Amino acid sequence: MSETGSFGEDLADFVRRVGALRGSRALPAAELRGVLDAALLELEHAAETLWPRYERLAARAPEGTSAERRERQLLRAVFQRLPLPVVLVDRDTAVRRMNPAATALTGVRAGYATGRPLAGLLAPGDRAPFRSQVAAARGEGARSLTVRLLQRPDEPVRATLTALSPPGEPQRTVVLVLQPGVPGAGAGAGAGAGTGTGSGAVPGVARPGGGRAPSAAGAGTAAGAGAASGAPGRPGGAPERPGDVPGLAEATERAGALDLVDAVATALLRTAPGDARGALEAAARVLHGRFADWVVADLCPEGPDGPLRRAAVLGPTDGDARAARALAAQDPASCPLVVEVAAGGSASLQVRPEDALALGTDADGAAVLVRAGVGSLLCLPVVAAGPAPDGGAAGAAGPRVLGVLTLLRCGARRAFSMAEAHAADVLSRHVGLAMCRPAGPGGLGGTGCAGCAGGTG
Repeated sequence: MSETGSFGEDLADFVRRVGALRGSRALPAAELRGVLDAALLELEHAAETLWPRYERLAARAPEGTSAERRERQLLRAVFQRLPLPVVLVDRDTAVRRMNPAATALTGVRAGYATGRPLAGLLAPGDRAPFRSQVAAARGEGARSLTVRLLQRPDEPVRATLTALSPPGEPQRTVVLVLQPGVPGAGAGAGAGAGTGTGSGAVPGVARPGGGRAPSAAGAGTAAGAGAASGAPGRPGGAPERPGDVPGLAEATERAGALDLVDAVATALLRTAPGDARGALEAAARVLHGRFADWVVADLCPEGPDGPLRRAAVLGPTDGDARAARALAAQDPASCPLVVEVAAGGSASLQVRPEDALALGTDADGAAVLVRAGVGSLLCLPVVAAGPAPDGGAAGAAGPRVLGVLTLLRCGARRAFSMAEAHAADVLSRHVGLAMCRPAGPGGLGGTGCAGCAGGTG
């Protein structure tokens, strides 16, 4: 530990002892003599030990000698230009530093990843072993294990960890070297537990890069389903300036979102008025495939306080049919995230979700998110508009939730962006409007719309 860190700890201990002495003022007068002696000793310690150490630290140049500055600049340049992905993490696997090669490999910008757990970028089955190896590396020496990134689930990555004590840092950190495409790295997670296996040169290291991954990490919830992409308004994370002409990628994403909303609106208009379940299922069919790998629709026929009922489950056509049947038979009340969204009426967007049990478990006890290999999810409440059924004002006691749409993207598919989340939020309101259309002549368009729906359906 550096002298500055040691001085800080001694000073903190001194402050705690002074606080204990201050609390001793209520003691009987016969016992105060010992307290007075202790106070005099503390004053002597401050005058003869702490103050001289403070003067030495204050007299020292903040940046050290010129040689030390050059050394730090050299190490910084080596860290930034090293072709291997290198990450510094703390005891909780939170990212402290990340070089550009690691940014290219993970698809997450260093500024966004700083302070967030690196374990959130890994496949769910590798997170617990990774945390255990980080803890072991801090206390017992170098470790290595094989992990898989959420964005590259089929490519094993060799992770080598060793403890490091950076100057000026109060705690030890762990330096992590990621080696994608290492031959023979598929031995399984934790293959190098108890030994340090990453010190030798390894041939055939793949160049970090590959396909572009989303610029979001961790998990987050927001009413507007925000905080998941790098910067508001642009899918690539670039800041949006007034008067900017949208780029090709941004224009394409906006056009895709507009097409999606149009397709859902068309499907809703073709459903018969009064068929709330049919409207929800029609929207789920449009969203399936083109927008999400899995679409799960739940109904709240008795309002948010009543029981949830599963209305539809649509999964990948070439996926696990058993998983689809298990989801269809699942009780929505066993899915904490669905229950939370139905009760609060706020959308939830999670990229690389940390809680593997957010959507409950299947019949075999396996977490749904882990079994499906979910990389991002979007859980949307379908909220009613207009007056409440009892004639009261809508929203007087919060939104009236009619159902919940849960959208899942799996594997290496790009995570939901803020623009896509906004489009999904808009179309969920359209679904709520369609579910509230009364049947018969009193509905929007009356029997004509019902006949049209029957003719076109």
